[in-house]
Amino acid sequence: MNQANSDDGTSSLHYSKSPPYTISRSSIGGRTDVVVDPGKLAAHVANWFAELVNNARDPVRVALCGGNTPRALYTLLGSPEYRTRVAWDRVHLFWGDERFVSVDDAQSNYRMVRETLLRNAPIPSNQIYPMPVVGYPDGAAKTYQLILHRAYGADILDPSRPLFDVNFLGLGTDGHTASLLPDQPVLQEKTEWVASVPQGREHSRLTLTYPALESSRVTAFLVTGTEKATAVHRARAADTAIPAGALRPNGEVIWFLDFPA
Repeated sequence: MNQANSDDGTSSLHYSKSPPYTISRSSIGGRTDVVVDPGKLAAHVANWFAELVNNARDPVRVALCGGNTPRALYTLLGSPEYRTRVAWDRVHLFWGDERFVSVDDAQSNYRMVRETLLRNAPIPSNQIYPMPVVGYPDGAAKTYQLILHRAYGADILDPSRPLFDVNFLGLGTDGHTASLLPDQPVLQEKTEWVASVPQGREHSRLTLTYPALESSRVTAFLVTGTEKATAVHRARAADTAIPAGALRPNGEVIWFLDFPA
């Protein structure tokens, strides 16, 4: 979808003539693709992702998010069609956050990705980097940070060389993204790449911090549902009263939304 500009310089919205019937527009919150038919959002994102990976010359480092909206995307990417359409040997997978539970726990983000994508897509096992959930959360956070340092080849982020090529993010009704939860100390972390979040939810969590989440060529938000509309509006308006609104990605931002959101 191409954005059109009127004579006065303002942006106008264009509906596509063919499925998935998206609207694209630009704003301070980045590009927005709105899929009118919620059932086609996963296909729209999957096609975008396949094209990005297949056009890449170098390995593609991807940070994954949890939640029901990403589940539909991962399920589709693991289907027979996308197993052969995507150059999976180029893909390196990381996690944006994780509950500190067993990898077989129903609430594990790793388990969800394993059951939908990893069992089906031919991604080399040495290119899959789940967050560790053994020992203690603080130690696990340090371990994962070292994994990211090795993958990146340095322990200091260079704005001209992003940590990730694609960072998939969700958005909670309370404005959290990854496990950057409201009113938690992790929101003040500006040096470490990974932190533990011991409070704010039923289980302790591990999460990438603002510096790591912001270091991506493309930040892709996946959000559906009327209940998320207010949070989407506030985040795209850079409302720093919510965690997602304080995110300042270094690269391109794309909001993949269904119409209610």
